[in-house]
Amino acid sequence: MQVNVIAIVPHSLSCPSPGSCLSVCPPSGHTCEGSSCHMHTCIRALRAGEDGGSDRARVRTGPGPARATKCEKCGPGYPTPLEAMKGPREEIIYLPCIYRNTGIEAPDYLATVDVDPKSPHYCQVIHRLPMPNLKDELHHSGWNTCSSCFGDSTKSRTKLMLPCLMSSRIYVVDVGSEPRAPKLHKVIEAEDIHAKCDLGYVHTSHCLASGEVMVSSLGDPKGNGKGGFVLLDGETFEVKGTWERPGGAAPMGYDFWYQPRHNVMISSEWAAPNVFRDGFNPADVEAGLYGSHLHVWDWQRHEIVQTLPLQDGLIPLEVRFLHNPDAAQGFVGCALSSTIQRFYKNQGGTWSVEKVIQVPPKKVKGWMLPEMPGLITDILLSLDDRFLYFSNWLHGDLRQYDISDPQRPRLTGQLFLGGSIVKGGPVQVLEDQELKSQPEPLVVKGKRVPGGPQMIQLSLDGKRLYVTTSLYSAWDKQFYPDLIREGSVMLQIDVDTVKGGLKLNPNFLVDFGKEPLGPALAHELRYPGGDCSSDIWV
Repeated sequence: MQVNVIAIVPHSLSCPSPGSCLSVCPPSGHTCEGSSCHMHTCIRALRAGEDGGSDRARVRTGPGPARATKCEKCGPGYPTPLEAMKGPREEIIYLPCIYRNTGIEAPDYLATVDVDPKSPHYCQVIHRLPMPNLKDELHHSGWNTCSSCFGDSTKSRTKLMLPCLMSSRIYVVDVGSEPRAPKLHKVIEAEDIHAKCDLGYVHTSHCLASGEVMVSSLGDPKGNGKGGFVLLDGETFEVKGTWERPGGAAPMGYDFWYQPRHNVMISSEWAAPNVFRDGFNPADVEAGLYGSHLHVWDWQRHEIVQTLPLQDGLIPLEVRFLHNPDAAQGFVGCALSSTIQRFYKNQGGTWSVEKVIQVPPKKVKGWMLPEMPGLITDILLSLDDRFLYFSNWLHGDLRQYDISDPQRPRLTGQLFLGGSIVKGGPVQVLEDQELKSQPEPLVVKGKRVPGGPQMIQLSLDGKRLYVTTSLYSAWDKQFYPDLIREGSVMLQIDVDTVKGGLKLNPNFLVDFGKEPLGPALAHELRYPGGDCSSDIWV
């Protein structure tokens, strides 16, 4: 990507492109009083073809410095995705652990895992923070602030947001005071969210460049489908109301990702909580109760401008724009159809979607249906937008695709990490378009791994992939009863970032079957400094 010029504008003047600028700290020796300080600047790279095709620099001068200087004290995260790849190696990982539906009457908790190979506690849970309530169903997590606020030196990534999928609470956890021993900072009760937003069953949390926190919902307080967004104050964590306009929620919700330079947000849909909460019923698919659309939102007007039907796109879950904030395309993984769909801005300025990867189902016996989908449940993009990764939770494989040509992803790595079709299990594969034989069960450090690969997280440099095996407690219980009895695991995969390829690290295993209160279900993974599924660049 070619950068032509840099526009530098004091904050006391108007920015040439609000919402797509980056604050830069003043030079050494100046004491800044915040964003109102005349020495604070807005910096923006003007790229070829942007701003109506003009390559002309729009530079406004003022009391501020004549050029951008290296930031002595910047805000959270990194200035660009490529700079993030140069960040430090991860040393600890936070991940929620769930006891709902396991038969263990204990609260869900946030586990802190040591992943520093030089540490004497490597591969161990070093801290557990129990929540104050039972049966919350912790699921995904996010931050109070991230790289979208990099230019704001008053912001600091110190709080981890833990939305609860079933109880509709949101826990705010202090990870800044003692990163290796987090503590509870605040509980946002469901009643507050219900009263101010008429939403519940909260899921994805993203920090916004405004300093606010936005959390998606899957339903209304009664468990009917409703894809709205809860807006929180980024300092007090008070519920401010809904992000979308009144009455403007989508019919269903799940994940979302925004790209301000194109004035767009894309959201996906699972199903109404009342449909999936107690397990998967194939009749609900026939009845059209599961999601099959993407919703395109006007980022500035906070309203849906397009709804995209997905061909072979049942249950679109994780939404990933390319990390490059100029990019006008991204991908979504459709779980039940086992497809990867590419969404993109077309020549007419609206949005389109196309299927670019299909994982074929396997004809089987000994399972609930005659055909078994791969069930793509999580996808990630490397920070340089070169590789796409996804997990097939039922088939049991983890995949890496080169997306240098986003319209034609190329398979470069595949690794089986358990799953439902392993040899010696109850399922017999009758017809397989990909494999010649059923894969062997996975044994790591003497432990036969139950379940299949599910949540994934990539190191900043793209060289290590971490994997957990729990999807959602009710579905874990239905599809992998062994997970309930034995607990989930966390694995580490070594990634070839040159030629492509995946290799299991045989010396890495975190066994959540050995937790003090009994086997637990570990889910999404987060690094204290952010990662490729939490940070958005504006």
